[in-house]
Amino acid sequence: MNNRVYIFDTTLRDGEQAPGFSMTAEEKLQMALQLAKLGVDVIEAGFAAASKGDFEAVRLIAEEVKGPVICSLARALEKDIELAAQALEPAERKRIHTFIATSEIHMKYKLKMQPEDVLERASRAVAFARNFTDDVEFSCEDATRSQREFLYRIIERAIKAGATVINIPDTVGYAVPEEFAKLIEDIMNNVPNIDKAIVSVHCHDDLGMAVANSLMAVKHGARQVECTINGIGERAGNAAMEEIVMALKVRKDFFGELYTNINTKELYKTSRLLCRITGSFVPPNKAVVGDNAFAHESGIHQHGVLSHPLTYEIMSPEDVGFPATRIVLGKHSGRHALKSKLKDMGYELSEVEIDRIFEKFKALADKKKEVYEEDLEALIYEEVMKVEEEEPVKVLHYQVQTGDKILPTATVVLSYMGEERTATSTGNGPVDAIIKAIQKALGIEPKLIDFSIKALTPNTDAQAESRLVIELDGVKSSGRGVDVDVIKASVNGFVDAVNRAILRKNYILSRQKVREEGTV
Repeated sequence: MNNRVYIFDTTLRDGEQAPGFSMTAEEKLQMALQLAKLGVDVIEAGFAAASKGDFEAVRLIAEEVKGPVICSLARALEKDIELAAQALEPAERKRIHTFIATSEIHMKYKLKMQPEDVLERASRAVAFARNFTDDVEFSCEDATRSQREFLYRIIERAIKAGATVINIPDTVGYAVPEEFAKLIEDIMNNVPNIDKAIVSVHCHDDLGMAVANSLMAVKHGARQVECTINGIGERAGNAAMEEIVMALKVRKDFFGELYTNINTKELYKTSRLLCRITGSFVPPNKAVVGDNAFAHESGIHQHGVLSHPLTYEIMSPEDVGFPATRIVLGKHSGRHALKSKLKDMGYELSEVEIDRIFEKFKALADKKKEVYEEDLEALIYEEVMKVEEEEPVKVLHYQVQTGDKILPTATVVLSYMGEERTATSTGNGPVDAIIKAIQKALGIEPKLIDFSIKALTPNTDAQAESRLVIELDGVKSSGRGVDVDVIKASVNGFVDAVNRAILRKNYILSRQKVREEGTV
């Protein structure tokens, strides 16, 4: 049996049916182009008969997307099949996917049809679809709740009528892996002409087993999996493509020679594109593509990963196009992770200094969920640099004139390394004017990378908090200032950032000098 597992992507059809995931034709095209780049075998572009918009989307994708087979869903009705064929006409490779329910509960209450009539309808629909393409897929809706003997009969009839792919959907997410594997085995062993078609599976996640069911199906003979990016879809969603693909890739010891043609390095990018298009988000703990998939906070885990990634990562971030392993510093983090992070930030501290920082870091981590680089800079500034030197820059006095018909002008008196300096400058506003005056007095012009200011409470007398990131002679630093006066908060934040940059620069230079002199 062929070991290739074909990936049938239904993000644009079943996935889009989920509430809140609707896409325009242009958005569907954008997504389809990325799916082609990802390397999916089949793109189910939509349900052409469902609406004019769906028809146009299928048609647009059929015209523009090359590589994958372009597919449209159609009920086992001639009018649906004709519309699917019309929409797919421009495609270089096309498939019509027709379906009908086969479980007793669906036949009785939804279709209101007798089993023999369902058999005849399915056979006619497949034969009619073959008038438009040689690639016809037939699905037994609600297969996992269908009677086995009836399932065997309708599959045999569909293949005789010309179906090249037979899909076994777990439409309501009812199956469990062992049971679903047995269903696939039974079909393989009891349908006489099953060797003339590819067996496909389409699993829903109502009980959280869609991926497990899909994987067990391919283990037992299925060779096409219908899935979606991020697992989106009706109700609890579909089997997540990224999880299926990476499970087959990572667990070759279990799945043997089974493989897909997916370019796994495009998985993360495809996941995030879907999020941007639909306005949705991926839960942080989502397997393979979640923000925490390659993040480590526990000190034991961090130490292991930093020693050798395979200790706690069964796949590398690069395998799925993920930016990088992320070491999250929090209350569970250890000294090893903190030391590594500080080194990445450019600080080569002594063991004594790291001990001091680590103690303060732990106290801070108990108060907040995550400790960021700016927090570490503040700790270093307070615990290492500030004890060695006084602040280089101190603002002694400033004055600002502004108004709707006055050019904002600021004068500042400050102390730089004990030397008093004065400067005056104008600006686009009072904050711009005072910042420029400080720069003029210091004789430096750091690059402002980021600047934000916000009120800490909703009242008009609220404290304002400024946050700045600057770069001075290649050294980045952040600053923070708080005051009820917006201008003073901005001044405090800017001066704080400048002081940190100067002290950090001096610290780096002193360390270089120590290394050059060969002293400890």
